[in-house]
Amino acid sequence: MQTATDFTTITELAGDEVTRQQVASACHRYYWAASYCKGKDVLEVACGSGFGLGYLAQRARSVQAGDINPALVERVSAHYGDRVPTQTIDAQALPFANGSLDVVIIFEALYYLPEPTAFVAECRRVLRPGGYVLVTNSNKDMPDFNPSPYSRTYHGVVELGRLFDPAGFTTTFFGYWTYEAAPLWQRALVPLKKAVVAMNLMPKTMNGKKFLKRIVFGSLVRMPIEIGEGMIDYAPPDPVPAGVPDRRHRVVYCAAQRL
Repeated sequence: MQTATDFTTITELAGDEVTRQQVASACHRYYWAASYCKGKDVLEVACGSGFGLGYLAQRARSVQAGDINPALVERVSAHYGDRVPTQTIDAQALPFANGSLDVVIIFEALYYLPEPTAFVAECRRVLRPGGYVLVTNSNKDMPDFNPSPYSRTYHGVVELGRLFDPAGFTTTFFGYWTYEAAPLWQRALVPLKKAVVAMNLMPKTMNGKKFLKRIVFGSLVRMPIEIGEGMIDYAPPDPVPAGVPDRRHRVVYCAAQRL
């Protein structure tokens, strides 16, 4: 069982000052997930502040959500009310019946789990045949990768395949947000960021990172409480091959289908 670590200091919360890219990334992963969720019974675990739940609820047959942190669950419940049932959930011990769901979503949180294999086993149990686990992870195989505080094990393309494939899933991978798409000045900062990470000087909390982002990016924007259609110009993530580290994209997407 996972203990309720206070993730609020490192979670992007509605109303927080963030970069435009952070908003774009949040929108992109839910726009991508929506194509798997149409007419389906969906669960998001480690939902954080839940800014994508309303978007999915407009497309899915049903959406439920949960988080290990009761404070985050309260925030989500206060906003969505009856639209999205919420509860405190340990992703490694899902309180759902066998074969009761079509999609399980875990975005930017798999690396916090003490036992990711237990989560995968639970997903296989609660999913119907053909159902999906949708994962997004910051890409550990990028040269300036910065691990999150409280993280345990990061999974890139290779490791995600090794995690899901032996457990009765087939995995398909995609990548989002390439270096090539970033402005030249941001690409020039990559060696500096790599050095800062190596010296363990990167701020650990959202407030600390916000101060740094103001210096680098200038004006920030507010993270929306709920994303909607058309907030970004969406293009599907790039397909990437399985079994090979992806060294182009900052974020790895994985669609693991239950056999």
